[in-house]
Amino acid sequence: MDQWLSVISEVGFPIIVTLYLLNRIENKLDTLNHSIQMLPTQLQKH
Repeated sequence: MDQWLSVISEVGFPIIVTLYLLNRIENKLDTLNHSIQMLPTQLQKH
């Protein structure tokens, strides 16, 4: 049981950090994708 807790504590933190960073990157990529899709419309206005 102690071995499992040790493994979870050693591996759990990097997994949480990775998931957090992937979530942030995904949000930024969604915003970038939306901006790129709106670019032709914005260029036509000018």
